[in-house]
This record gives sequence, structure tokens and C-alpha cells, in this order.
Amino acid sequence: MGGKMPGHDPIANGRPGLVLHSGRNGVVKSQAGAKEEDSPHGPYKVPFHESFEETPMMVAVITYMGYGVLTLFGYLRDFLRSRGIEHCHNAMEREEQKDFVPLYQDFENFYTRNVYMRLRDNWNRPICSVPGACFDVMERVSDDYNWNFRFTGNILQGVINMGSYNYLGFAENKGPCMEAAAEVMQTYGVGVCSTRQEIGNLDKHEELEELTAKFLGVEAAMAFGMGFATNSMNIPALVKKGCLILSDELNHVSLVLGARLSGATIRIFKHNNMKSLEQLLREAIVHGQPRTHRPWKKILIIVEGIYSMEGSIVRLPEVVVLKRKYKAYLYLDEAHSIGAVGPTGRGVVDYFGMDPRDVDIMMGTFTKSFGAAGGYIGGSKALVDFLRANSHSAAYATSMSPPVAQQIISSMKCIMGDDGTTIGQDRITQLLRNTRYFRQRLRNLGFVIYGNDDSPVVPLLIYLPAKTGAFGREMLKRRIGVVVVGFPATTIIESRARFCVSAAHTREMLDTVLKEMDEVGDLLNVKYSRHRRQQQLTEEPVY
Repeated sequence: MGGKMPGHDPIANGRPGLVLHSGRNGVVKSQAGAKEEDSPHGPYKVPFHESFEETPMMVAVITYMGYGVLTLFGYLRDFLRSRGIEHCHNAMEREEQKDFVPLYQDFENFYTRNVYMRLRDNWNRPICSVPGACFDVMERVSDDYNWNFRFTGNILQGVINMGSYNYLGFAENKGPCMEAAAEVMQTYGVGVCSTRQEIGNLDKHEELEELTAKFLGVEAAMAFGMGFATNSMNIPALVKKGCLILSDELNHVSLVLGARLSGATIRIFKHNNMKSLEQLLREAIVHGQPRTHRPWKKILIIVEGIYSMEGSIVRLPEVVVLKRKYKAYLYLDEAHSIGAVGPTGRGVVDYFGMDPRDVDIMMGTFTKSFGAAGGYIGGSKALVDFLRANSHSAAYATSMSPPVAQQIISSMKCIMGDDGTTIGQDRITQLLRNTRYFRQRLRNLGFVIYGNDDSPVVPLLIYLPAKTGAFGREMLKRRIGVVVVGFPATTIIESRARFCVSAAHTREMLDTVLKEMDEVGDLLNVKYSRHRRQQQLTEEPVY
């Protein structure tokens, strides 16, 4: 058997299996439409509006050649640095330390030294305003090819923010959420100065967790002060040596770190590929643990709701079918999907119309759609009670700041409509409208974009590293802030710009961004799509 029987484990829920079609397996290349299938919870839609256009052959060849040239010159420069001909900026051990294990890994930093530093002016730019639909950016320059920066004292104002995860626009410095947080700060202060298990458990934390459980539709929930640590510190509490983790190849580094810290065996399946996942599940059941062939103590499948670099949405109904079939457990990371998708903003479970109890561990963060900080884990009461006693985050991490907790409470009530307004629902609808409009216009302009049509994470493929850096600089010149990403955060030939659409963006802002992108795309020649579409724009989103 894949895992312990329900009732014998804190993450078991004892739900009956779902009955669902297997669907098309593998990464979706181009699919549209929706089907409704019957499940024990009633019909729900399974949308397949995802596209992953293949890299043009000529672009791939040029990109590989470019990296080849960069590698040759990189080794030449390393040789010159070793001879003292070229100044070496990277951290090095002292002479008396070089005979021991190096503190600074030299070969592993090859890319950082020779490529990343030349593109570094696109990252870590300090902003000096609220990260809303527009923000202000501090200008800086470098005299040594981006190894060090100095600030000019000038501020670039009114930059349209297309990079922050402010999906519902709650990252703002005015309004009822901010006022409620300021009032709580007057009562509780800013810091708690203790852990939840000692004297850092406030009534605000209890209120937040009760509201989160209600929002998710689960028995209980637990809040944590840091989203990254929610994964990295809680996965080791749930699985140990003798357990098996099946992880999507594109899972976030926090999930990867948590899996490695757990001591469990880790196996990777292809992104959103149900054939690959089922093959690993079958092998795990048939062969068991290596050498001993004993059954695995637990099998835990780890997936994300929306993948932050691909913009794709997990094929949750099919994952749940496999989980039930092989008696595994499911860990769902909804960092980018909670609040951002679904008719009521409750994430991919809501998006597919499924029952929350179909997921054993529901994880998410408050850092994005809620405009705050921290994370949560929701599920059965047994699961949450187990984590309260065994999670390192609960035992050793300082409790969430009271104003942050209040910001989450206020924004969550707004999303749920418990504040007596329709502001939350209006923002959910506006986000979907903006997302579909922005994605469709980008396709019409001839750009290659990845992901689901309903995903507010919009990756735009640029491929060549030099053009990736130039794209970020050109957009900032036009007062548009974007995030550009390259290897090793992506595959070597899939460097990209990643846009994050927000409900706070107006149609005028999006049109301005699209107009400037059209110009930059022609300037840099990055309109690689071979399937430029002139579709009728959908004005009203329909779930």
C-alpha cells in the first residue's frame, strides 16, 4: 500500500475515491474548451486553456551558440583572473585557507561571475513606495559592471508595476484594511517577541486561523510568519526516512528544500504529466523501498496550484484520482493561486469545483493576494494538531506580527464578502478580466507566452540572455517595471520576462504596457510566435 490507512495518520482524511476521466496526459501544448465530469461532489469544470509553444529551432540554435560563446569567454576570463591580469571581484579564500575545503564554491559560481553579474542591474532595484499598481523606483548606477551599485539620489516615479504578486490589489496604503491594521498596531504593537508555543500566541492569531479554515472549507488551519518556511519547515514534520515524495519538476525551491530536509526519498515527475506521475506511483507500489523492498511508510505527492515561472495550473482532478487510486497523500501549494483563481477566490480547488477534503494538506501564503506576509496549512484537525506539536516553525519561529495578521483578516473578510461589500468579489472578477485581456493581446502581438489563460502569472519567452537583460532595461526606460528571469531559474534556452497581472491595474495601464511592449518587441526582435492570433477580445469573464 502507498500510505497508512485513514485514521492512523494525521494527514489522512478517509475520503472515497473520485471517478474522473484520465484526460490528455503530458504538458498541454494547445487545448481549449471545458468538460464537465461527474464526481461524488457533483459536476465540475476541467478547463484546458493552456499553451506552451515550442521553441523555434533557429532561436534554440542561436541561444545555445550564445551560451557556448559565453562559456568560452568565461573560461578565458577566469584564466586571466587566476594570473592577476584581470581584477577578480568574486569572493575568494585567503591564501592560508586554500588548502582546505573552499568556503566559496568556484566552479558552481561560473555562471554568476560571467553572465548573471552583467544582467544584475535588472534585479534587486529598491522601490520607495507601496508596491501597488504603480510604484517609485530608486535609480542606481554601477562603475564595475554590476558588481557594486551606487544610488544617484533620483527617483523614477509612476512606474507601472507588472512584477509584484499583488493579485487582488490589497497591497495598498489606504482603505479599510490599512486602517484596521493601524488600529491593531496601536493596541498590540508591531512585534510579538516569542513563539506560538511559548507566550506569542495572540487572540488575533486564533481569529486568523479560524477565519482561514472557514475560507478554505477545512476543519482547521495553522498560520505561520513566513511563507517560505511554511514549506521548508513543515514538510520535514510530515514525512521522514522511509517515506517517498513525488515532486513536480517545476516545484518551488521552498518545496524542494523541505523535501530534502525531511530525509525522505525524492523522485521527480515531469511537469503536470499524469503518465509520468502514475508510472512513479506504480513503481513505488510494486518495488517498495530500495534494497529492502518494504512498503513505503507514506507516499506524498507535492504540486503547486499555479506554477510561478510557467503560469500553468495544476491538473488537480487527475492528480486526486491518482492519489486515491494508489492511496497516497497530496500536498497542494497554493501560494500563487489562493485568492487569484476560482469564482470566489479560493484557489484551484474552487477553480475546478472540487471538495477541499480531496486535498490532504492545503498550503498557501498570505504574501500575494492578501497583501501581507506569512503562510498557512489547512486540513483535518488531526493534521493541524500534529503540526502544532511537531512543526519547527511553531516551536522556534517568532509569531506573526499583529498588524500583519489583521491585514490578512481584513482582506480575507473582504474576499469572502463578510465585510458587507462586494469589493472582494469585484476584484476577483476584475483580475480574471485583466488576465484574459492581457494574455490575449500579447498573443495577438506575436509574443510567445506560457500558461493557462486564467493564470495571472504571464511568462513571455525571450530566450536569449542578452535580450533578456535588454528587455528589462528598455521597459524600465518606459516606466514599466517587469521581472526578467534566466538560467538557472529557467531552462537554459527559456529565459523570459514574467508579468503578474493585478486587479489594481486599469485597462488604460494595461494598454500602455502593451503599447510599449509592442515597440520593445520590434526593437529587440522577440516576437517569436509562429501562431499570431487576431481573436475577438473577451470582455466579460465567465467561470
